[in-house]
Amino acid sequence: MADAQALDEVVGFTSDLIRIDTTNRGGGDCRERPAAEYAAERLAGAGLEPVLLERTPGRTNVVARIEGSDPSADALLVHGHLDVVPARAEDWSVHPFSGEVRDGVVWGRGAVDMKNMDAMILAVARAWARQGLRPRRDLVIAFTADEEASAEDGSGFLADRHPELFEGCTEGVSESGAYTFHDGAGRQIYPIAAGERGTAWLRLSARGRAGHGSRVNRENAVTRLAAAIARIGAHEWPVRLTPTVRAALTELAALYGIEADLRDVDALVDKLGPAARLVEATLRNSANPTMLEAGYKINVIPGEAVAHVDGRYLPGGEEEFRATLDELTGPDVDWEFQHREVALQSPVDSPTFAAMRAAVEEFAPEGHVVPFCMPGGTDAKQFSRLGITGYGFSPLKLPEGFDYNALFHGVDERVPVDALHFGVRVLDRFLRTA
Repeated sequence: MADAQALDEVVGFTSDLIRIDTTNRGGGDCRERPAAEYAAERLAGAGLEPVLLERTPGRTNVVARIEGSDPSADALLVHGHLDVVPARAEDWSVHPFSGEVRDGVVWGRGAVDMKNMDAMILAVARAWARQGLRPRRDLVIAFTADEEASAEDGSGFLADRHPELFEGCTEGVSESGAYTFHDGAGRQIYPIAAGERGTAWLRLSARGRAGHGSRVNRENAVTRLAAAIARIGAHEWPVRLTPTVRAALTELAALYGIEADLRDVDALVDKLGPAARLVEATLRNSANPTMLEAGYKINVIPGEAVAHVDGRYLPGGEEEFRATLDELTGPDVDWEFQHREVALQSPVDSPTFAAMRAAVEEFAPEGHVVPFCMPGGTDAKQFSRLGITGYGFSPLKLPEGFDYNALFHGVDERVPVDALHFGVRVLDRFLRTA
């Protein structure tokens, strides 16, 4: 169980990991090895035998297994990534890699995404070793590289090249769930992720006739691309309810005492107030233009123009997404996937989901657990290649006014010490009994 030392260690580990700069700038520009070695040393200190694995030098992953008490039970994967997105020190109140603990809060890049969860996993494993405890199921711990980019050096590499390390794993838990969402009316909601939209990062290219900027040109690549981008940006995607989102709407409607009329989902969501944020991004597919590239001189019409689009599609929605992009881009613009990953759907009536719900409710009896679908993606996508069903469960009890989602990839990322203590207690309870 989570003892006093575990509560101290989770704070120290979070701070230490933040101080190890594992910024992932994309294109292979990252080095997770120092953080991986830090995690491996602490796992070894708990009597485990961690394995360090690399596809690319410096892009290090750590995997260890804790033997469970029930050999007939399926194994459970608990995983966290070691890399973080970039942070500009001049934008922050404290240095983003200081790991400073101030006024009961740990500051720095990775405090919520997701070195806090990495620290919780380490603290729980070490507490069990001190007390001679074992989980019911075999527990596979994985700390991964490259989640903030393609995952090719991280979970993708592990799933493709080292599947034997995950033998017996049928389910996994990781980031972005079981945190406190305050609805502004006194309710505390704990969303647990049971699905993810698919990733569809696109490259659009328009070709045309290059020429002088002073002359009429009906085959202007920039114009063709701009028209396609405008159509994509203005498109209204239809509502498509997945089982997870349907369950989320049903439970939220019951919480607020309103009819769960799924014939008019937009009207139902409007009645949920701030809690609508938990579902509104996952009612539909989406495609947001994010980058444009064209030309090299103001008086030269270029022969090609390029754009990039961040697309996301719901479970079961990829075919519709493709067909819609074909229609919106039209005959003069080509598009292709730069990066594509599957959408995920996990059951909300499983014993594992029930165990997560029970663990949160034990330590936050005033809270209301609901399922939700993540609008983005995690390493669970890659581990799904091994038949592992993924959930988002990195518990934090947060004070009102603490905007958890805004701090993901945001400025002044931080996590309260009390939230880390809550997380260790809940994670310990879940992992021992699931």
